[in-house]
Amino acid sequence: QVQLEESGGGLVQAGGSLRLSCVASGNQISINAMEWYRQAPENQRELVAGISRDDSTNYADSVKGRFTISRDNALNTVYLQMNSLKTDDTGVYLCHVRGTDYSRFFHGPFDSWGQGTQVTVSS
Repeated sequence: QVQLEESGGGLVQAGGSLRLSCVASGNQISINAMEWYRQAPENQRELVAGISRDDSTNYADSVKGRFTISRDNALNTVYLQMNSLKTDDTGVYLCHVRGTDYSRFFHGPFDSWGQGTQVTVSS
């Protein structure tokens, strides 16, 4: 299966910024959608932002105007630029990628999740 690796999380003061990255392994994959979810303590996992093959984007209402999702198709990478961070943004951020693997070993659709990267916003 396609493996994902997230990076860029950390501890930041309220009002600060972080940039998350998620790299999908493999050089013979076609990605249909890349998304960022977050899991906060005592909350359900929620979709934060998503970007489709045609670069259309969607955002949770709580992050509109503050977060920007983008992708680099050549690098199989999705980014989440997070500005004006709030304490409520604290949580584990997980990358989710869907697409098709055209390799000789894993030919077919894939739906992969990363392990998550911790974002902690302090007051």
